[in-house]
Amino acid sequence: SVPQLLTRIEHITSSEPASGGLRKLNLLLEATSLLHSQLPLDSVLGTMLDHAVAVTDADRGLLLEADATGALKVKLARRSGGLRLPPESLTPSQTAIQLAIKQQSPVITEDLAQADMDLQAAHSIVAQRLRAVVVIPLWAMSRANTQESMINIRRGEFLGVLYLDSRRPAAFSKLDRQILDALAADAASILDNARLVERERERQRLEQEINIARDIQQALLPRNFPDNPNFAVAGINFPCLSVGGDYFDVFPLSDDRTAFVIADVSGKGLGAAIVTTMLQGALSGMTLGTDPGLLFNNVNRFLCDHTEVGRYATVFFGILDRDGHLEFINAGHPSPFLIRSGTAEEAFTEGSFPVGLVPEARYTAASLKLEPGDTLVLFTDGVTEAMDPDDQLFGVPRLKEVLTGQTECPLEQLQKCVLEAVENFARGAHQTDDRATAASATTGTDVPASEPSSVAAASSSANRAASS
Repeated sequence: SVPQLLTRIEHITSSEPASGGLRKLNLLLEATSLLHSQLPLDSVLGTMLDHAVAVTDADRGLLLEADATGALKVKLARRSGGLRLPPESLTPSQTAIQLAIKQQSPVITEDLAQADMDLQAAHSIVAQRLRAVVVIPLWAMSRANTQESMINIRRGEFLGVLYLDSRRPAAFSKLDRQILDALAADAASILDNARLVERERERQRLEQEINIARDIQQALLPRNFPDNPNFAVAGINFPCLSVGGDYFDVFPLSDDRTAFVIADVSGKGLGAAIVTTMLQGALSGMTLGTDPGLLFNNVNRFLCDHTEVGRYATVFFGILDRDGHLEFINAGHPSPFLIRSGTAEEAFTEGSFPVGLVPEARYTAASLKLEPGDTLVLFTDGVTEAMDPDDQLFGVPRLKEVLTGQTECPLEQLQKCVLEAVENFARGAHQTDDRATAASATTGTDVPASEPSSVAAASSSANRAASS
């Protein structure tokens, strides 16, 4: 800023002979003028590093940048005269660097022959015959209000190190140290601003990715359910973020049978949405005339071959005929509940590995007969693993309690009861997993299918609540 620059000029003109002071003043003015330039980042930092080398009459200078873990990597390397060098060609004194970081203040040694023995004996210093070393840690500056409502400047994130050394002893004046401090502060400001810009770009990229993934997810969820005289279906997806990996679908087969699926893909964002798309395509494209066990063997192999390591999905898949005979495969998914005669039971104990996890896994279908009036409730683990502010799980017993006695309850109302029970239990606590439910009721007489508008409204309402 202008006041800071005037302060620096005042220090120079009051403490340095005219010729040396003017030369260093020009260096400082040039460096300061670059702060608001449109030059590339490395060009600005390189000029500041050159000026630091010139002010100290050093043989070489390095700018080391810290990564997210604090590990340092050489970003720029210079020799006297502005000679650019490959970053990996120069080896700084790690002993001096670690000392400066540990004490959180500069290490400025004009003659290593007079320094502490630990520094004198450091391998890199001895091997390179160094006599003078300067190490200045770079920190982001953060502003905070004190209890007296005054603005307090304090150190923030560790950004890196300005490093200079020479094979000749040095004699740094007070002005030299002031200019080094100023150049280091400017370099820290540039690095800090660059990180802020990069983080904003990353935030925008992630937001765009989430928007794309949300569009994919919403396109995959059924807009309505097929009409069927023997059963009705309803479903709700409630993502904890603007997008998640939960998915359900219902699709008719050619021989008076209907297939349905609920799945929970590991992870979030675009990666999970892509795997969900692959899963839907594999299931819908391979279902006709295919044995469920063979179908899942192929789906599992397909996902293992085409997804990144660690991407998998828990799936409950069923095929229901008009007489209530259900063939199903549970691939690592929470066991659905069967509501019958006013009781809710976990009737699907058979299970296997999630798909996309173990290439050699083999799947075999089991069967169950659904009676008129039965209700099948499928859900993802975001329901039972929802947490309250004390980190207590909602759990399977609470879900069973909610479902018990709901035989005569309309499907949409049943799902609403489940989600309300979870919300009341959570009491506003942040949730890290999505919640999806799908329910199917079968009777011996015609059952009206869920209206597309009511299903869409329920899904839309859940999404608005999740994003608010």
